[in-house]
Amino acid sequence: MQRCIVTGVSGFVGKNYLGYLNENAFKSEILGIDVKTPEIKNEDYEHLKINFEKADLKDKDRLCKLIYNFRPDFIIHLASYSSVSGSWKNPNTSFLNNVNIFLNLIESVRMIGNKCRILSVGSSEEYGFVKIEDLPLKESNQLNPSSPFGVARVTQELLSRIYADVYGLDIVITRSFNHIGPGQNENFAVASFAKQLVDARKNQLNEFVSAGDVTIVRDFIDVRDVVRAYHKLLLNGKKGEVYNVCSGYGVSLKNIIQMICEILEISIPIRNDLKLKRPKDNPVIIGSNEKIKKETDWTTEFSLERSLQDVVKYYMHQRI
Repeated sequence: MQRCIVTGVSGFVGKNYLGYLNENAFKSEILGIDVKTPEIKNEDYEHLKINFEKADLKDKDRLCKLIYNFRPDFIIHLASYSSVSGSWKNPNTSFLNNVNIFLNLIESVRMIGNKCRILSVGSSEEYGFVKIEDLPLKESNQLNPSSPFGVARVTQELLSRIYADVYGLDIVITRSFNHIGPGQNENFAVASFAKQLVDARKNQLNEFVSAGDVTIVRDFIDVRDVVRAYHKLLLNGKKGEVYNVCSGYGVSLKNIIQMICEILEISIPIRNDLKLKRPKDNPVIIGSNEKIKKETDWTTEFSLERSLQDVVKYYMHQRI
């Protein structure tokens, strides 16, 4: 039975990762670490033995003790401050809860001498502004972050490379593109659109969808494809290498809203909310997933249409 630490286990990706392991009968002992207690019952996970520790990764001493006592084979680092717009409002918080907590994690592993594989989860925001002719983005593309969040993620990646090269830590790195799927926090665009439109359908309203810049194009990938990619990278990714985790296709936020409207069979206008616009945003982000496909035999299984249908279904079953 493999032993795995999952930081940020209470979050959207963490919950889906545990579900993936259990559904595929990957017998594992899990130590989940988070500042928020997850709604997890061991009896719901036939193939997993789950332990949980409420801890702040900024507390290095506590983190060291947890790693030393558990002695993991794998660490999947999902804990982060993942809001790009929030990083403009609270850049210090973004750095503390991205760079600093990751540094505490890898320093703890180094000091203890625990031989384990670490998955360092980064972001497509590291690419920043790119030229159309440079799309789709490959791992070899130059990084040009255009937000405090993006800068923090680049810093995390650089630390990963240094610790892999100098100290020999077994770290695999991702640049993960926009996740979507049922259960995502409503602070994220697609979840927000779906909830607004489902609420409008339930209440038979015909007002508007509140959104920021709907002309931007993003590469959306289902969280269930994401966690499968992460597991394959833990098992088969190459030490010190970076992998895009993406669908390889781009779609505008305007088209996302239109697709959700078609699923719900409604038509509602869009209202641009200046409060939702970021000080600086990347017009187009589309990734190439050739590398991860070639090296891990991973591929996407969920179409964008299927993902949006599942998100809509999730909100249709929620109480208003």
